[in-house]
Amino acid sequence: MTSQTDERDFESTIESMLVKGGWHKGDVGEWDEERAVFPVGVVGFLRAAQPELWGQLAAQHGESLAEMVVDQLAKQLDIKGTLGVLRQGFKFQGKTLRMAFFKPANKLNPDAMAQFDLNELTVTRQVRCHPGKGDTIDLLFALNGVPVATCELKNPMTGQTWRNAIRQYKEDRDPNAPVFKFSKRALVHFAADTDEVHMATRLAKNKTRFLPFNRGSAPGDIRCGAGNPEHPSGYRSSYFWQEVLERNRFLDILGHYVFIEHRDEKIYGESGARTMRRETLVFPRYHQLDSVDSLVETARLEGAGNNYLIQHSAGSGKTNSISWLSHRLASLHTDTDDKVFDCVLVITDRRILDRQLQDAIYQIEHAQGVVQAIDEDSKQLAQALVDGTKIVITTLQKFPFVMQGLLSIAGAGSPEELNRDEQFQAEEWRQNIAGRRYAVIVDEAHSSQTGESARNMKAVLGKRSRAALESVEDWEDGLNAVVESRGPQPNLSFFAFTATPKGKTIELFGRHGASGNPEAFHVYSMRQAIEEGFILDVLRNYTDYDTYYRIVSSAPDDPEYPVRRAARILNRYALTHPETLAQKTEVIIEHFRANVRHRMNGKAKAMVVTSSRLHAVRYMRAFEECIGQKGYTDIRPLVAFSGTVTDPDTGEDFTESGMNTDVVSGKPISESALPARFDSPDYQILLVAEKYQTGFDQPLLQAMYVDKRLDGVQAVQTLSRLNRVAPGKSDPFVLDFVNDPEDIGAAFAPYYDQTQLETQSDPILLDGLKYELDEMQVYHHDEVERFAQVYFQPFDKRQDGDHARLVLELQPAVGRFRHLEEDEQARFRDRLGAFVRLYAFISQIIPYADSDLEQLAAFAKRLLPSLRDDMMEQLRLEDEVELEYYRLQHVSTGAIDLDDEGTTVRSPIEVGTGRTEEDEAPLSEIIANLNDRFGTAFDDSDRLFFEQIQEDGVNNENISQTAEANPFEKFELAMRQELPKLMIERMADNDEIVKRCLNDPDFREIVFAGLARGIYETVTAQ
Repeated sequence: MTSQTDERDFESTIESMLVKGGWHKGDVGEWDEERAVFPVGVVGFLRAAQPELWGQLAAQHGESLAEMVVDQLAKQLDIKGTLGVLRQGFKFQGKTLRMAFFKPANKLNPDAMAQFDLNELTVTRQVRCHPGKGDTIDLLFALNGVPVATCELKNPMTGQTWRNAIRQYKEDRDPNAPVFKFSKRALVHFAADTDEVHMATRLAKNKTRFLPFNRGSAPGDIRCGAGNPEHPSGYRSSYFWQEVLERNRFLDILGHYVFIEHRDEKIYGESGARTMRRETLVFPRYHQLDSVDSLVETARLEGAGNNYLIQHSAGSGKTNSISWLSHRLASLHTDTDDKVFDCVLVITDRRILDRQLQDAIYQIEHAQGVVQAIDEDSKQLAQALVDGTKIVITTLQKFPFVMQGLLSIAGAGSPEELNRDEQFQAEEWRQNIAGRRYAVIVDEAHSSQTGESARNMKAVLGKRSRAALESVEDWEDGLNAVVESRGPQPNLSFFAFTATPKGKTIELFGRHGASGNPEAFHVYSMRQAIEEGFILDVLRNYTDYDTYYRIVSSAPDDPEYPVRRAARILNRYALTHPETLAQKTEVIIEHFRANVRHRMNGKAKAMVVTSSRLHAVRYMRAFEECIGQKGYTDIRPLVAFSGTVTDPDTGEDFTESGMNTDVVSGKPISESALPARFDSPDYQILLVAEKYQTGFDQPLLQAMYVDKRLDGVQAVQTLSRLNRVAPGKSDPFVLDFVNDPEDIGAAFAPYYDQTQLETQSDPILLDGLKYELDEMQVYHHDEVERFAQVYFQPFDKRQDGDHARLVLELQPAVGRFRHLEEDEQARFRDRLGAFVRLYAFISQIIPYADSDLEQLAAFAKRLLPSLRDDMMEQLRLEDEVELEYYRLQHVSTGAIDLDDEGTTVRSPIEVGTGRTEEDEAPLSEIIANLNDRFGTAFDDSDRLFFEQIQEDGVNNENISQTAEANPFEKFELAMRQELPKLMIERMADNDEIVKRCLNDPDFREIVFAGLARGIYETVTAQ
């Protein structure tokens, strides 16, 4: 009698679960371990699925047919692989024998459904896996006699877990055994126990990499890490046996998910670089399968016109998820066999997605031309939309020019040369395009999706906009058409992917949850990705440096300047000074050589994040000088910035390619070639200025040196360049000269788990902004309306002089603006910009249309470029000051903990420019204030205490948001309630000052006013 706790009983229970899910028990006696197939299962399926063809072949070959077919199948599996044979069949004496039939997209063909029902999935226990040996695999899964998966089961009650199963695959299984040959027989191998499941698609002894195939510790909760939750069956891993391996779902995975990914990689050796093509068999991870299946099923039930937000962390395999989702949506049908979407549009800037989609869909459908990548111009996009291409990959920026593209394909000449018939043909195409149903997949949803670019796309594709366009006769109709194009469109569904959703993104694409606020449809969190080992935690080794400096005036007099602007300029002056950069450069180089260079077998690389293009240029020169002086040959930098930079000190011009000389050829490195050259062993450090801080995938990045203020999403996206996993890579390093660890932790916290929206935006803010702008009387309402009468004219009524008429209506407002005082100019300009941005967002979610707001938005957007802020260009203090003293001080090294709960993001709920009327002060006073904060005065304990209070206020999210949303007068009133709390929390640091503030009203007034001003200016200057 066997024990109920041994492995065989567990194995028997799993077999029973699978049989209930549509599987059949396999007969181990039918297994052919040499050819690694079940001949009886193969022949039985072929007889049932293709009886007429089998009969014809049997008439020719008699009893030898079965053996001949199985022999040919084994040979074809070795050539084409399991996926190729299952999806396309194999040739036998000129005839195609199909080895599987996958579920069709609709039920219009009864024969196809009947063929699908003939598929037989079998699970066989204790199958011999090494010819000539007695080794057995616990479970072997087969489709119609062809092995597709293996599984080693472990029972924790016997002291073994999935880890022992992985060890067994690595140490005891021969990757060259027929059943284990990569892609030629079993496609995936599972290591499982009662709690967890892990998988690998290529066995390679100790180099085998198993990936988690788990649901997460708390699916659907805000906080979800690695592992699985409890399950009613008693097994935490029951979801795998009962849901994933359910017959129809597993067949769907084999038919529509699994594919071979081909990647060309450069291998660097002593003889130089060579290109190697690597093949990876991609089996979906659980969250990918779950998200795509859930999205497809919900879209099938809901139809077009809905939004879905997918918050998937870096390391989630987003490219593959988008590929699978695109393919499934393109062929999605309702229960009544109506097509849900006519076209799938993928909005992305990544070229790799095009190649991967083409490759994956060809393998799944064996069809070409399904995917059209728009890599030329708007004419190409227009042609793809007119032709009805199933999947179109493009960028958002091409949509404003689709009408021009339609005009171009309507006639042989330029749009201006088209006759009326050709123009009407283009308009008819446009209306047909807008009449279709679209699934729009957004790769990395961000602020551009909440603004005017998204409105342009809706104007081209939206059904509401089409209805409005059909009746356009004058400018008012044109205005109404634009208004109609802003809100949700009944024929457009958006599937927005992002790892770091801002408040606006959640509100635009999210769905209302239990909290009453919008939230993501599906989540794979940063926490889970880190715990499962798909990305590294970039905050494990965070080194903080503080900067101290003293500036003295060399001006012969004491001129007056706007305080905060001058402070920013002087701070920038100090941070880009040659002495400053020399010290930082030496710290970076020595840290890299001592702590980073040797990692990953000497392949480790680093990135230096600079604050400006000039900063990057000067850093590059400092690196070259330091490396030359020390005679180092094991470290070479590259620099990345856009355009041409003129150094104001020397008048010298610099470009990226001009500063990057190829160490091998001696020629300049072009901008497009820089990523590949940085990937080579020839270069170790990349200096960047607003480039390569998002979307740059370089797994060899081991360290980052930050010399730039990073806030919010920008901090997360920048530091996340370090999180890619690579062989031999350990937790990455961050060395930060500018930011406080607490601020960085606060930036990451909202995105570590499911991002929560604190409060929804209030459309009434627009009315408040408009009222405030109206009251300043820079523009007149009749000017706005005359501008709108020209701007919103229908296409066929536009005239050559329209541009001049638009400029004419803007000019009076420009003149009135220039007569305002400087602080009033800043206030109007900032309010106008806030109105334009807020309207572009709010107008996409409000359920009503307001033509007055649309007119002002159009007018304001064209007015803004004429309201330049010349002060920053005119204010140049570098010639009037000198850097007397500069010092770097190491403060701390350690991990930044992100386990605090309750952090949220916000949509616009209050609008403020964050600016106040600037007082002017003598330059000496501005310098003195800076020196009080950054110089040797830090040694004074009382001064340090006030600085700590100010810093606490700056880092307090509620206080900083209040500062950003209000003028200083209101902020100062709010601080009368908040500052006593901050001081009491630090009472142990300096109880005398706290007591005096609480007991002496005059002293308190001076202290609180100064602290409030310091906090406000620090927050609003960031």
